[in-house]
Amino acid sequence: MYSTTRATMTLLGAAVAGLLIWVATRLNDHTTGGYWAVYGLIAAAGLTMALSQLFGGWTKWGWPMMSATVLLLGFLPALIAGGWIILGHQPHPNWFRNHVLAWSGDLGIRGFVQDMAEYVSVIAFGLGLTFGFTFDTTGPRRATVDEPAPATTTTPAMHDGAADEPVARERRGGFLRRREPVRTGDRDT
Repeated sequence: MYSTTRATMTLLGAAVAGLLIWVATRLNDHTTGGYWAVYGLIAAAGLTMALSQLFGGWTKWGWPMMSATVLLLGFLPALIAGGWIILGHQPHPNWFRNHVLAWSGDLGIRGFVQDMAEYVSVIAFGLGLTFGFTFDTTGPRRATVDEPAPATTTTPAMHDGAADEPVARERRGGFLRRREPVRTGDRDT
């Protein structure tokens, strides 16, 4: 059943992602607002694919939660690099685009940023997917049972006599001698 659920959720995720990408093709990306709408929908398609695996039971069937470590070390660097490229390819000049391109020139990466123009949609999809990977499940919650406190006894523990048995050397060596009973307190065992 696990693989059937996961397969169904993967198919559903791919269908929703495909629908989002199709809707993105219907928008005009020659305006700044249309540009962000198109690439926002493509990023949502990537997020949909990641979440389909999460909700399909890909991990541990628990409650979804965000991993701060993956967010900080995985997603934020990707967002900075990918967002930099996406900002640099807006169709009309504005403060953000102008500064990103100027700073890219200062850093010596303007050629790289311009070469990535063909792949802005892939970068947007990857950013959505990477953001989706910041979510994980905690695992199924289990009822915790309080363990009883150890019982304290006022009577001394009983000696079972195992320590009084002959050890292997005494059995083999033939010098098994008569042992005296062990005394604990006033009792004989």
